[in-house]
Amino acid sequence: MNRRFPALAARCAVLCVALLGSACASLSDRQRERAAGIAAGARSSVVECTQADACALSSPLYDLAGQARAASTPEAPRHYAVILDQGSDALLARLNLIRSARTRIDLQTYIFDKDDSARLVLDELLAAARRGVKVRVLIDQLSAIADLEILAALSGAHENFAIRIYNPSFGKAKLNYFDYAGSVLCCFRRFNQRMHTKLLLVDDRIGISGGRNYQDDYFDWDAEYNFRDRDVLVAGPEAAAMADNFQAFWEARRSVPAERLNDVGRTLLDEGVPAMPVPRYLRPERVQAASGQASDPEVMRTRFVEVAFPVGAVRYIADLPQKHRRERRDDDAPAAPELEALIRSAQSEVLLQTPYLVMSKQAQAMFREMRERQPPPRVLVSTNSLAATDNPVVYSMSFKYKRRYLREFGFQIHEYKPFPEDAPVDYAALMPEGPPLATSTSGTGGSGGSGRVRGPSGSIGPSAGSEGETTRRLQRTESRPSFLSSGAGSEPLPLKRAGVRMGLHAKSMVIDGGTAVIGTHNFDPRSENYNTEAAVVIQDPAFAQALADSIRRDMSPRNAWVIAPRAKPPVFSGLDYSLGKVSESLPIFDVWPWRYATSYEFQPGPDCPLPVGPKDPAFHRCYVAVGDFPEVNVGPKWLYTRVLTAFGAGLVPIL
Repeated sequence: MNRRFPALAARCAVLCVALLGSACASLSDRQRERAAGIAAGARSSVVECTQADACALSSPLYDLAGQARAASTPEAPRHYAVILDQGSDALLARLNLIRSARTRIDLQTYIFDKDDSARLVLDELLAAARRGVKVRVLIDQLSAIADLEILAALSGAHENFAIRIYNPSFGKAKLNYFDYAGSVLCCFRRFNQRMHTKLLLVDDRIGISGGRNYQDDYFDWDAEYNFRDRDVLVAGPEAAAMADNFQAFWEARRSVPAERLNDVGRTLLDEGVPAMPVPRYLRPERVQAASGQASDPEVMRTRFVEVAFPVGAVRYIADLPQKHRRERRDDDAPAAPELEALIRSAQSEVLLQTPYLVMSKQAQAMFREMRERQPPPRVLVSTNSLAATDNPVVYSMSFKYKRRYLREFGFQIHEYKPFPEDAPVDYAALMPEGPPLATSTSGTGGSGGSGRVRGPSGSIGPSAGSEGETTRRLQRTESRPSFLSSGAGSEPLPLKRAGVRMGLHAKSMVIDGGTAVIGTHNFDPRSENYNTEAAVVIQDPAFAQALADSIRRDMSPRNAWVIAPRAKPPVFSGLDYSLGKVSESLPIFDVWPWRYATSYEFQPGPDCPLPVGPKDPAFHRCYVAVGDFPEVNVGPKWLYTRVLTAFGAGLVPIL
């Protein structure tokens, strides 16, 4: 008997169950039209404001767009650009712009949750629609709002509000395990083609793009794990390019109105259009405070307008939905090649920040070529440690190729700590009971830890979880399809200390100190081949310097470990290196236990007043090795990571 038959039969059985279940749940064309009619018939046409500006909030932040346009000419466009480093500020900017909209709001995202921050944004969008603003929301299916009642309510909420879901497998908004399995078995490539583009555009005049989704983790509001992320706000004529790109996605065949999906349509047929559920905020006082600040012109002026950079030309480079066609033009997917061209243009330095350091063969070839230049440009990389990452699977691939990155590409790698001491975080928003306490704690930590918050100086304070709230575990990540996102392997690993940890999620780059890039592209194979991506490119020395300072802050010893070669053993160092290189190059097996590099912690002292690079003669005097996986509670998870490192090379293209 063929040994492959049982495995093949099992796959076919899963596929048959998935397809059968999907077929049973599918609506007929007549039912789908009825569901769409129910939603359309329920939509309110009442507009609460009769003013020409839709009773928009007067906002100095919104006014930047008018100032930029007034100063622009077709030959010399002018813009204002603001780096949104702090999560709470990024939320305030969004709320303020939504309230200041006069005619249109377009929102495009990969993840839209229903937690405190996401529900606050959603209610603001509905309020804007009711006062006369056209609102369009486009969400990728894999991480769309996972509540059919809410989606059904939104589909029939108001004539000015429309919501569509991108690339819905089996014509559904919410997938179950068998749907995931069936999608992988029957249509793997299409299932993995996701809309990773993120954009909030107001009145085609001012837009926000970058790494953040709509979930508490991205705005420093989560009691377990928050992302160190970054957006850029752009006011000026380049917003027209943002509008054109959004329109292309909105009109794409894969963008399906929510009411025409099988599960949402079934809800409409069975229940009609339900009322929006009453919000149940975990931290209502924090929501109220943010809502109040978002309408305060002085807050907007201080936090955003006064720090805005007047810049010249801005480029919004964004893939089109046609990237997902088998036959596509080069212009349909410009993000990856244009970013590669920027990197290749570097003469002295590439400052790169990515949460997932996994590189395609094309990217590896590029960095090898750059390494051969005389002199080669410096490449400094800010990325996640195993302790900080939301995705241990992807980190295992990065860990596998550390020798290659350091030795062959000449990278200087800084891995983000889970408890950075100097992060741009509003710790007060995380701690309802006051400032951090000057105490310490120990324990297994992790997302299921004791609910303690690590303050900016490394101290510990009580978190929202200590009030008896039930907080969810982090179950979503952008770096892999959701069928790989369940179970313990999808969560941040347990740590030796408890606390609200952070993980890097920013995707940014500075070339030669003069060209700045902030966007959604992770500089990885998935971003190149499967996801649609976007990036804002600004060539301005002052703006680029500010972005470089932000990235270097994340790379500082207080916030990151340095990855460097181990101190050479007295004997067999050459043999060890050669065997490790051979093991790494094997397509599947990589079981050599002694790795080329490890993590180092800076130890300041009289002889080491300032950090130095790994090639400095003083490096091993000023830095102490802290192990391959510092802060991680080593145990079965270590074995899990090593197994993935050894056998997971084939997953690189989709990770």
